[in-house]
Amino acid sequence: MRDKIKMLSTGTTKAGKKTGTFRTTTKNKRTMTEKLKMKYYDPLAFNAATGKTGMHVLFEETKL
Repeated sequence: MRDKIKMLSTGTTKAGKKTGTFRTTTKNKRTMTEKLKMKYYDPLAFNAATGKTGMHVLFEETKL
């Protein structure tokens, strides 16, 4: 059975706070028992190397 899950961004803003960006997706809990981690684009995440916002960051599974 596929269950809906929430993917929360690990990116931070220029002030150092979490962006709060999230995505929803589904996963098969029978075959994937561990927490899901994937890279997605976060438009609010601050990139210190370029000085601009928006970069690909790790999104981790949380409770929906």
